[in-house]
Amino acid sequence: MHFWSSIVIKGSKKQFKDIKLSETKSHCGFLLKLSLDAESQTMHKKNGSIPVNTMADSFGAGISIERVFLKDLLNPENITSAAPEDGKQSHRHDGHSFFLLESGSVSIEIDFQKYMIIPQSVIYIHPNQVHRTIASDDVTVSCWSVTNENLNPEYLKLLEGITPAKPIVLQQETFAMLSDAVTLFIKFAALKNDKLHHSFLKDSCNALIALAISQYLAVAKPTDKLSRFEIVYRSFRELLERHYTTAKRPADYAQKLNLSTPYLNECVKNVTGFSVSYYIQQRIILEAKRLLFHSDKSVKEIAALLGYDDYPYFSRLFTKVTGITALAFRSKNLD
Repeated sequence: MHFWSSIVIKGSKKQFKDIKLSETKSHCGFLLKLSLDAESQTMHKKNGSIPVNTMADSFGAGISIERVFLKDLLNPENITSAAPEDGKQSHRHDGHSFFLLESGSVSIEIDFQKYMIIPQSVIYIHPNQVHRTIASDDVTVSCWSVTNENLNPEYLKLLEGITPAKPIVLQQETFAMLSDAVTLFIKFAALKNDKLHHSFLKDSCNALIALAISQYLAVAKPTDKLSRFEIVYRSFRELLERHYTTAKRPADYAQKLNLSTPYLNECVKNVTGFSVSYYIQQRIILEAKRLLFHSDKSVKEIAALLGYDDYPYFSRLFTKVTGITALAFRSKNLD
């Protein structure tokens, strides 16, 4: 994938044909990676495991900041000319990715949830989340992404707290500030020979991330107003994301939090109405669905990846939680 700070893709057929394929492999995969239709999505999605789009590495930076102009990529001629072949499947990013839609519209699916993104919206996608674009129309989007190594540690904790994030519509003043900041930071990115180039990139991307996080925090409940139950629930969810393949019992998480299992259950139920076991199972099954839908691994292989040596038990769990067998889920989504 290439970092293109100054490449502008216009929408005409001739201009698409004049662009080299290598120049179009942008980290903005949710826009460039479109399929002709649902059938082509199914045909291309099986690839051993869920594809991961690696960060732009032209500077060895693990950082990407860019603005992209795309027009009617669902037109077959445009897809053939501009979009890479391997983009016709769902994927993850290996960095924390943000997308600011400046004009046009985008329909995106993230972990089986569909969202319609409208202009002046921003959305955050966590590296663990699997996503694909369903449709787009006359799009201008600014994108920035960074790997954990280049992300401010304070921001990493905040991002874990807002995942999974939905698109939020920004006020005009905030949108203009973000858009202007992207324009400035793209100019910084062009200073390739500057000795502080990596610092420019890192600080610019973290500044954009801070601005985006602030918008998510503005619509969330302030942490200083969280109850004890809510604080425990958030801590549990953070632990669950890191340990769901190895820690399967509520007691495992209670121990990590230095709480009794009944009290942990009380906190989680008070906040959400669901038990600790419910969230453990839901997280495991979400990952199982991702692998069933986006990879060609067998159910037995998926069970092992998720920490289950007892394959029949995993199969029963999947059926219990979803109401259908794992193989039926895969077959249903191939239709």
